[in-house]
Amino acid sequence: MKKKILSFVSVVLAVAIIIAGGYVGNMFGLFSEGNYGEYDLKNTKSLQSSPLKGKTIIFLGSSVTYGYGSMGVSFADFLEVTDSITAVKEAVSGTTLVDVKNNSYVSRMKTIDKNIKAAAFVCQLSTNDATKEMPLGKIADNFDINSFDTLTVAGAIEHIIAYAKETWDCPVVFYTQAKYDSEYYGKMVELLLEIQKKWDITVIDFWNDSEINSITEDEKNLYLVDHIHPTKAGYKIWWLPKIQESLYKIS
Repeated sequence: MKKKILSFVSVVLAVAIIIAGGYVGNMFGLFSEGNYGEYDLKNTKSLQSSPLKGKTIIFLGSSVTYGYGSMGVSFADFLEVTDSITAVKEAVSGTTLVDVKNNSYVSRMKTIDKNIKAAAFVCQLSTNDATKEMPLGKIADNFDINSFDTLTVAGAIEHIIAYAKETWDCPVVFYTQAKYDSEYYGKMVELLLEIQKKWDITVIDFWNDSEINSITEDEKNLYLVDHIHPTKAGYKIWWLPKIQESLYKIS
């Protein structure tokens, strides 16, 4: 009898762990000060006037665009409140720009409604490509979407830009991570800035932004749950003003 009870308890615990596992992404950062109530969306004021008001913006990315360290809330969600936009947030944690799986940026971008009247297309320069050291590749000498090698970082970025321009005919914006300990990601940023010159896109370059990267240790503890993922406070106080400034310029 005892064995049956123990077996039953083991099964229940196993199921509970599996179910809980599905919420790990949402729960990460739960006890971080930067995710406390004062930084919630509900405690965020809407601007009386914004050049983005009523516009739709598409956001493509992975965990930072999703809000992995802030229970699924990112700068895209704050923009919905502060600037009254409609955010189309296509973000899946752990995914890459490079098209190695069916849930890469390249493949997921093509699931977004082509009929959206987008005011801008905002894409994250994924840290996952740096972590996995995906091939950097080279910038193509043409603008033909079919010629880009999407199995490289350069080719994936160019493909994404070309597709966004052809599909939604709107300004394309890439944003980088704030500086962290990754020489490889630094190379990706350099590559993106070269691609910017070719395609005339906007880059919100947190990596090279001295103001963004000069925060104190106390601020770092408030704004980040690890070396990559912002808290709600990080998005709201640290990043949002810079993102708004860039989007206002192209609106």
